[in-house]
Amino acid sequence: MVYDEIEQAPRAELRELQSDRLARTVRRAYEDVPFYRAALDEVGVEPGDIEDVTDIDRLPFTTKADFRSEYPDGLVAVPREALARLHASSGTTGVPKIVAYTAGDLGIWREVMARSLSAAGVEPADTLQNAYGYGLFTGGLGLHDGGEELGATVIPIGGGNTERQLDFLVDLGSDVLACTPSYSLHVAETLDEREVDPADLDLSTVIIGAEPFTDPMRAEIEAALDATAIDIYGLSEIIGPGVSIECAEAQDGLHLWEDHFYPEVIDPETGDVLSEGEEGELVLTTLTKEALPVLRYRTGDITSLHYKQCDCGRTAVQMGNVTGRTDDLLIVRGANVYPSQLEAAMLDIEAVAPFYRIDLRREDSLDTIAITVERHEEFPGDLEELRERLRERIESIVTISVDSLEIVAPGSIERTTTGKAKRVYDHREHRKRHE
Repeated sequence: MVYDEIEQAPRAELRELQSDRLARTVRRAYEDVPFYRAALDEVGVEPGDIEDVTDIDRLPFTTKADFRSEYPDGLVAVPREALARLHASSGTTGVPKIVAYTAGDLGIWREVMARSLSAAGVEPADTLQNAYGYGLFTGGLGLHDGGEELGATVIPIGGGNTERQLDFLVDLGSDVLACTPSYSLHVAETLDEREVDPADLDLSTVIIGAEPFTDPMRAEIEAALDATAIDIYGLSEIIGPGVSIECAEAQDGLHLWEDHFYPEVIDPETGDVLSEGEEGELVLTTLTKEALPVLRYRTGDITSLHYKQCDCGRTAVQMGNVTGRTDDLLIVRGANVYPSQLEAAMLDIEAVAPFYRIDLRREDSLDTIAITVERHEEFPGDLEELRERLRERIESIVTISVDSLEIVAPGSIERTTTGKAKRVYDHREHRKRHE
């Protein structure tokens, strides 16, 4: 059952709505945001030139660097007294990105999040245990408000404190757990340590997001928690979580709410728009935001778009699971390697657990790559044979030789108890800063 009839609107009707909203957004950005006025003037585009969504490629891109150069509120289109809330990125890679919301924006956010949760199979009678972080990070409050808008009972437990998470799963009978993929695996391990059978819990759905993951990792999560794992996608610069989500019926791509966010996929090198099904960098334009209209934002996320009819009846475009990020690209001895490729290779072998780390170093001007991965607890076989199978699988996918491959006992690799997992340690950067 759909939450809003727009989810099943004919494509022609949706395009007409998008075109009208895009024209309004471009005019708002031009009139109320000096940054966009200058950017549009530079490429010779006036608001009246944008009449249809097919005109969108005439608009310039917006990047993370633009958010940081306009810090704190140079991209905001309304006066401070019109704002209801401010959020921000962590700022770990530089100046934080400030994002702003009017009361109307918060209403849209609640609606798209409720729509997303409904598509994931969450019902008003359910109890949603929200293990995303609260505060400036948009994940916690975004899921929270959407859950309440849907009518679900929300437990605002936030990230971490795994023992209490487990107490609530058992004692309060939570139907839905929302957290990162890596943290859901940590929860599953801790349940096992307590000798709690996930089949005895009321938990039926895990909503996972905020970090890329592979299909083999999803399978691990579903088996370990005896629940359906639904991928959710969003980013603060656009609105927060709720930009797109998988439907429970198909789990075959994430329905992107095109009445509010217009998607494109581009070649990250050339900026050219790619055709349906081609993998590239996701670009998003807000169509209804008041405080922070964003034109053609380069998300850095690698995905593809598909317009096929979904079994659930929704007509919204489906984006593929994010397979990596343009800024996650590792260049090792001249070869391009994405961590997601390595993860897929490792988890393709059943004897390997979904916990690993990659260490990159530079020795005598030569890059080296070392991989440490855990074996499954039930693996009874020969470790040396497993190591060779794993090495062959990895090197067949990434086309580089692995300098060190170590298989360790279950529980040996540090777990993430809150937030996102760190799996890649590039020691080459550290060396460069001190040379």
